[in-house]
Amino acid sequence: MFRVPLLIAVALVIAFGGGILTTLSALNASSGFGAIKLGVWSAFPAAQTVDADPYAKSHRAKAGRLLYGSAEGLTFTAATDEDGNQLTGTCSYRIVGRTPAARLWTLYAANPEGEPLPARADLPFAHHSQSILRNQDGTFEIAVSPTARPMNWLALPDTGAFTLVLTLLDTPAAGSSGLIGLEMPRVESLGCGQ
Repeated sequence: MFRVPLLIAVALVIAFGGGILTTLSALNASSGFGAIKLGVWSAFPAAQTVDADPYAKSHRAKAGRLLYGSAEGLTFTAATDEDGNQLTGTCSYRIVGRTPAARLWTLYAANPEGEPLPARADLPFAHHSQSILRNQDGTFEIAVSPTARPMNWLALPDTGAFTLVLTLLDTPAAGSSGLIGLEMPRVESLGCGQ
């Protein structure tokens, strides 16, 4: 007597539950299509435009973040070092090289969800293009470490996995024609447990 309604109820729970879980899994697995990858850095230039795919739009809505217009800026993230190892707060890294042409750029460490890592107010938890020391050829070197380093240092809390977020503002790289031949800084491991 209750067999048919029970089977219908089970089928509906499986269908709706499976559909919701599959959708959430797909949304969390990708920030969208059209990613560009330059070394360890990746960006989604179409995510800010009206032509963004549904996954990028859902990420934008879920995060509640104000994104830059296609000519205003471009955000790159790096979750691994040059050897392909996950960035972790117990290790030290060196960001070396130069960024693409931009009026201003910012750099900070974030958790895997993209939120800035908590840091003490008296430690350098972020850098921008106007605050770093450069070499004579225009290149720079930034140490990313939980322990203090000389010159340009980005303080990390002694935590788990993190990502580096580099935002280029007012850059030709944000336009579709500026993506060719970009030079991004390298993220090199200096060792762990020091």
